[in-house]
Parts: sequence; structure tokens; C-alpha cells
Amino acid sequence: MSSHTLDVLAIGNAIVDVIARADEAFLADHGMPKGSMSLIDEARAEQLYGAMGPGIEISGGSAANTAAGAASLGARAGFIGKVREDGLGKTFAHDIRAAGVAYGTPAANEGPATARCLILVTPDGERTMNTYLGAAQNLTTADIDAASVESAAVTYLEGYLWDPPAAKEAFLAAAKIAHTAGRQVALTLSDAFCVDRYRAEFLDLMRNGTVDLVFCNEGELKSLYETADVDSALVQLRRDVASAVVTRSERGALFVAKDAVVSAPAHAVAQVVDTTGAGDLFAAGFLTGYTRGLDPATSLRIGALAASEIISHMGARPERNLLDYARETGLLP
Repeated sequence: MSSHTLDVLAIGNAIVDVIARADEAFLADHGMPKGSMSLIDEARAEQLYGAMGPGIEISGGSAANTAAGAASLGARAGFIGKVREDGLGKTFAHDIRAAGVAYGTPAANEGPATARCLILVTPDGERTMNTYLGAAQNLTTADIDAASVESAAVTYLEGYLWDPPAAKEAFLAAAKIAHTAGRQVALTLSDAFCVDRYRAEFLDLMRNGTVDLVFCNEGELKSLYETADVDSALVQLRRDVASAVVTRSERGALFVAKDAVVSAPAHAVAQVVDTTGAGDLFAAGFLTGYTRGLDPATSLRIGALAASEIISHMGARPERNLLDYARETGLLP
């Protein structure tokens, strides 16, 4: 990587997570497909919040989690995302700065409340998410700090950002700024249901070079190419984008490029408590290695280590210093 001030600049929805345990009957009673992310309005958010069991509030948002994870690994990370000047907005801003992430997006003084995601975790650790985007969907091109994008080795964009039209324009503006500055653009597909909504547009972003590096899991990959055959989807993926990372849960992960396929195992974890943020933290680990110039196999292993820490407890932000953890395992100096 050429000289840069930030290793990773993440752009996405600024969300506070409210996490509670639930059984599958609760999901069925409230019409939630297990493992999905559904967009809800404020009234539905209030209704579900009232029905949920005791919860914990933790700042989240997919790209924000990645930025926080990268910072915990010693990377120079920044985040762009919109909150309202309200209680949850102040919580979000405090938490992400306390995690060591550069964050300067001005809070909105009017309009919808700060976004929140109501997350129900079933006994198997699977999370089902219900997201009220609120102020997050009002991110616009005016919020994209060109200097930050130009200074970042990789600008990392979340697929969920493709839902609000104004945020979509901000997404494209950031990608253009990054490429003009000779930087790289990464995209996480976020969720199979998100891919279902925007399959053609995501493929176009990949094929026209708007994104250089794609992150997805096998479910998202199969949704992208509308196939149950992962191997055939991988062949198409290698044709459509310069490089990609595909996570495979307990079977580890793959890095694929037009001329290479590299695999790495999952990092062992004693118990899966909550899978919220696993993909986000995997991306954080991989990008930390990638922007340091480490080989794909090592970068994948750093991703696996970060993901293993996050699924061992509730919430999508690290509870231990990931750089120390990576040093203990010999993955980072």
C-alpha cells in the first residue's frame, strides 16, 4: 500500500444495538425469519422493544463494528455514519471514539431518531435483527469527508447502506473519491436478504470496478448467484471482482482472486454465545493484515481470530484487546 493516514475508513449505518435472548417461538410469533435482518419502522421498533426480554445496549452497525475491530487490532481506523443529536446518538459517538476510531460526522439536529437494531439471540447463538434506520438513512454526500477517503488505504462500505437512496449516492461518491486517489474500495454484502433486494446492482458494482474487494459468507454468495452450488458461485465470483473473501463459519474462510484461491481454518472457540458481528470482525481482521501487506492466508487467520473473540460473548464489539490476542498467537508482531 502507498503512504496513507488511515488503514481502513468504514462507511455505514450508525446504529445502537439492543440485544436480548429469545426462543424460536418468539421469532415465529412475531413473524421474524430466523437469521435475517429486517428493516422496520419506528412503530414496529417500539412494539418489538416492548415485547423483548431484558436487553443490553451496545453501539453497533456493521461497518462501525469493523472499524472498532480494526482499531482494536492496532489499525488506524475511521468511520462515517449519521446519528441524531439525542441520547442514543451521544452513546454511539462516545463508544466509537472510545474504541479508538476517528469519527467526525456531524449529528443531525432534527429529523428521525438515532438508528437502533433490535437483536434476538436464540440458544444456538444465531441472531435475528430488526433494524430501524432512523437518522442513519439520512447520510448524504455532504457527510463524506473527501480528505478522509483520500487518506485511507481501503474505504469499506456496507451493503446495508444501499437501502436509503441518499446513502447510496454517498456510497458511490466515496468510491469515486477513493479510486481517484489511487485507493481501494471494499464492499460487504451484509446479508442474504440484502443481496436479494439488490442483486443486480451489487453485481454491477463488482463488474464495473466500483468495488475492488468483496466480503461475503456462503449464504450471501449463493444468493448473489441464485445457486445452491457454492463451487459454481465461486467460479463466477472470481470472474466478477478483483478479489473476495468468503467466510464459511466453522469451516474457515477463503480468499479468491482471478489467479488464486487461498484457504484458512476457523479459530477454535469454546462456546458460541452470539454470532452478532462475526462477519464484521472477520473483515476487520482481514483488512488489518491486508493493509499491512501481509499475505492472504495470514490475513484470513487474523480475521478468524477476531471473529472467534466476538462470538464468544454477547455484542458485536471486542471485549478484549485484539492486538494483544493476535500477538499471543503469533499472527501480528
